[in-house]
Amino acid sequence: MTGLDRLKSALADRYSIDRELGSGGMATVYLAEDLKHHRKVAVKVLRPELAAVLGAERFLNEIKVTANLQHPHILPLFDSGEADSFLYYVMPHVEGESLREKLDREKQLSIEETLEITKAVASALDSAHRKDVIHRDIKPENILLEDGQPVVADFGIALAVSAAGGTRLTDTGLSLGTPEYMSPEQATGDREVDARSDVYALGSVVYEMLVGEPPHSGPTVQAVFAKVLTEEPRSLTAARSTVPPHVDAAVQKALQKLPADRFTTALQFAEALSDPRKAPVTVTPSAMAGVGPATRPTPLWRTVLPWALLAAMTAALIVQLVDRRPTGLFKTVRFVDRLPAPMDDRFFGGLALTNDGSLFVMGLSDGFMVRDLAESAARPLSGPEGQIEGHSPFLSPDGRWLAFWDREEREVRRVSIEGGMPISIADGVSGFAGGSWGPDNTIVYARSGLWRVAAEGGTPEEITNPDKARGEYSHWHPQILPGGRKVLFSTYRTPLDSSSVEVVDLDTRKRTVLLKGGHDGRYVPTGHLVYMRRETMWAVPFDLNRLQVTGTAEPVLEGVAYDQGNAVGGFAISDNGTLMYMEASVFSSERRLMWVDRDGTEWPVMEEWGVYGVPRVSPDGGRVAYERTLGGEVDIWVYDSALGGSHTRLTRNAGLVTLPVWTRDGSRIIYSEEHPQYDLYWRDWRAGTPAQQLLAGPFDKYAQSVSPDGRELAYTVAAESWDIWILQLAGEPEPRPFRATESTEWGPVFSPDGRWIAYESDESGRMEIWLESYPDTARGRRKISREGGVRPRWSAGGELFYRHDSNVVAVQIDLPSGRPGTPIVLFEGPYLPGGNYDVSPDGRRFVMVAPRSGAGARREVMVVLNWFEELKEKMGNQ
Repeated sequence: MTGLDRLKSALADRYSIDRELGSGGMATVYLAEDLKHHRKVAVKVLRPELAAVLGAERFLNEIKVTANLQHPHILPLFDSGEADSFLYYVMPHVEGESLREKLDREKQLSIEETLEITKAVASALDSAHRKDVIHRDIKPENILLEDGQPVVADFGIALAVSAAGGTRLTDTGLSLGTPEYMSPEQATGDREVDARSDVYALGSVVYEMLVGEPPHSGPTVQAVFAKVLTEEPRSLTAARSTVPPHVDAAVQKALQKLPADRFTTALQFAEALSDPRKAPVTVTPSAMAGVGPATRPTPLWRTVLPWALLAAMTAALIVQLVDRRPTGLFKTVRFVDRLPAPMDDRFFGGLALTNDGSLFVMGLSDGFMVRDLAESAARPLSGPEGQIEGHSPFLSPDGRWLAFWDREEREVRRVSIEGGMPISIADGVSGFAGGSWGPDNTIVYARSGLWRVAAEGGTPEEITNPDKARGEYSHWHPQILPGGRKVLFSTYRTPLDSSSVEVVDLDTRKRTVLLKGGHDGRYVPTGHLVYMRRETMWAVPFDLNRLQVTGTAEPVLEGVAYDQGNAVGGFAISDNGTLMYMEASVFSSERRLMWVDRDGTEWPVMEEWGVYGVPRVSPDGGRVAYERTLGGEVDIWVYDSALGGSHTRLTRNAGLVTLPVWTRDGSRIIYSEEHPQYDLYWRDWRAGTPAQQLLAGPFDKYAQSVSPDGRELAYTVAAESWDIWILQLAGEPEPRPFRATESTEWGPVFSPDGRWIAYESDESGRMEIWLESYPDTARGRRKISREGGVRPRWSAGGELFYRHDSNVVAVQIDLPSGRPGTPIVLFEGPYLPGGNYDVSPDGRRFVMVAPRSGAGARREVMVVLNWFEELKEKMGNQ
């Protein structure tokens, strides 16, 4: 059932939905019939992601204030409510057009009509302001013309959203409004605004009605905000000679940067527009063109400033605008950009930003989303076969091409930012860890070491090779530095805090270590290196010519989303000072372990919420081992329902640990611990005895499954690719390979009779579930899944389960022959993906990881304009 079908069904007893009329930043508008009163109405439905943040009760309480506004030029509120998770409000359907539609058609309006419309809108605003209701989003779209009479729509809606959202909106710096009509205090994210913000917005609308464009416009949100905060609007009289000077003066006063310099009320503004005797006296020089000399003094700087100095200042400003470097003329501005729908928790495919900060690309579980900040909404990046999927996006210097890694095809590809057919640049690429596009149209990418290839494709050239003897696991996250001949990158070691940020010369191959204890480094034009230490961004002064750190490192941003597995921070920085990042809460939202039966019915394993992951059920079904992040540490815990719901912390202060696996007798848990690579350990689940090391070595190792007789462990090894190995649990450890190819093999699990191993492999071009005989491979192997699958699990009865997207799939296996039945989808739901699940021994219930509703990972990007000014301030101008 589509969203529209759900809406129609939810409101069927009150409203008959006809069609969609349009959509905006907060709501989608539908034409409907009020079944009780037999009248046409406009049903406005809040966007789902906004409704999830607000919550129904608070929003509906706040919107009640709108119902009490009674004025002939205010569109009344008929109804509001919640239905099937939809938050909606209902207003009359205006048969006429909006002021926006009229302006689009006529460009400018006559002075007389402009003043009539303004007088009516100002009257509506004054009535609401006297009831302490601020509109916050006055713009041509919200001024409707019914039989030529203006009425103001959506009164109090922005206020209700702001009040209901509370700190969840305002603490993030989200500014409610439309950039071209927002007052400076709204643009800078001030929590409290008053009637003078609406006066500013109305002044902007008047300006557009007379001139044909708002007083401040630009190709991007950043450009508009910069002008709102730093530039004076052009005189109306200069733009349109028939505009009376007193009208120009009144509009200029309404558009003053400081609220204290504007009209106190909307009626004062309207009176000044219509009565020359009430024209402002103290205004900007541009506003007073044509006013008598007694009220238009000539500024001193115009007569005494030497022309040479003026020319120098103008030239400097032009250079700043052409180079798009931060000017330092306006404050840092923060706001939140929300992409449609929630994203899978713990999935982060990367964030890329154009050099001018006007567009970004975000990798999500269902593909890339492109967000041009000059547009009202994000769009999927699409090709001939639908939305383009991939990881680790990076953009060409001109922003016209997106390069990325296609994991299934193991290729580095590029595609036009407008979409189209992706083009292969390099193939056979596994373990990709970022790329950078240089000014000479070459690409440097990370695959264990660093490689270089032409953007048009060709034979890749190896630049660096990790020195395994010195503990270098891989080289990641390259950035081609200005000039194109040197590359910044991270040398990844375990533990992660021993990693370093280095630079390599493409001509000589000489490597220089810049700093230790950091990773994911980026050079920014302020002369700093920024880099990550876990969830904190640090910065240090850096001399690009000498390739030397020249000062003291300081933390500059806390709580940045951080993908621990790939040692990458969720941020991007443009050359002109725009910072975009995801908050750490995206990867650390609260969750709950849930039992789910085969038809999807769920109930909690335990009532407590926490940051949980990868649960594994004990062989007797009575206990669940799981990862828990607490106080920044990741440890293994055990929940025992038989002991009154007790919790046992199995590991403590042991560095990073992951992936618990029960032994067959249920007495011990095997897990991976970082020392410095991930080695295999086991210990009694009651945590009464110390851990014992099972297997150490130069590569990361992850336990997956113990054989039915308890004598062998199937595990995966991260060498050149992910391979499957077997380890004897009794006597001397004798690891031996089971499945070691150039493909990725992961997640091996023994069948109940021990004669088969199920695992996932990408040899077909995407992850699929395979079954292979064991220990004798003579009986062959076969593919089990049909359209992709990951993380196989067995029941004691020989049923095999796996994940496919959000589905849990079951397939019965004939154990003697290994023949599979038909895969059947059991249930789906908003659970964490991949290995964040397990099945009970009898196959009747599953333990899933469910994010807290409304608080899981979100497609939210924090946008910070002119961040370089904040960076320099935090660095103490180092």
